[in-house]
Amino acid sequence: MLLSQVTPTLFLSGADAPFNAALMSQKGITLIVNATLSHAFPAYPGVECLRVPVCDLPCERLDAHFDRVADRIHGNHTGGTLVHCAAGMSRSPALVMAYLMRYRGVTLGQAHRWVQESRPFIRLNVGFWEQLLQYERRLYGRNTVRVELERAGLKRVEPGMVVPLRAEPARAAGPPLSTRVTSVPRSPAVSRTPLMSRSQ
Repeated sequence: MLLSQVTPTLFLSGADAPFNAALMSQKGITLIVNATLSHAFPAYPGVECLRVPVCDLPCERLDAHFDRVADRIHGNHTGGTLVHCAAGMSRSPALVMAYLMRYRGVTLGQAHRWVQESRPFIRLNVGFWEQLLQYERRLYGRNTVRVELERAGLKRVEPGMVVPLRAEPARAAGPPLSTRVTSVPRSPAVSRTPLMSRSQ
């Protein structure tokens, strides 16, 4: 079991951590966001549970939940928040990155580094990366990273495939400076060509 601390009151994990009552009490967890279809919720007094019923598949619309989850994390003033999925590698990190962009004023590149520092083995699927890129454009009107996909049929994005479009500080206090979008990813389901990004 591995519980990763992203901020003093925000944590990431797989599906086993929520059932460790001592750990949940120690971290002061009062909100559990369960980003799975069927993993059970623990029953703790004073702990709210929120379900995000999404599979870890590139075609799933996790972005439909970005604002709702970010708002609940931001609005949880009674204690800590744990966001988890089955392994804590794709769905839950994507939700946390969306929260960091919306309420901590960081870019997608900064949010990715922030989460990766606390949980180095995150591996978002390609579809969730596309949705996060769209979310960053919606929030800031531009993208700060691109995802380089080199093989047809690739399902996961390795950390080295996330390429900054320009150098940026580790964490910004406010919205990022203007950056020109040079490319965005294309889903493997859409194209079978070896080069999976397109210029804009």
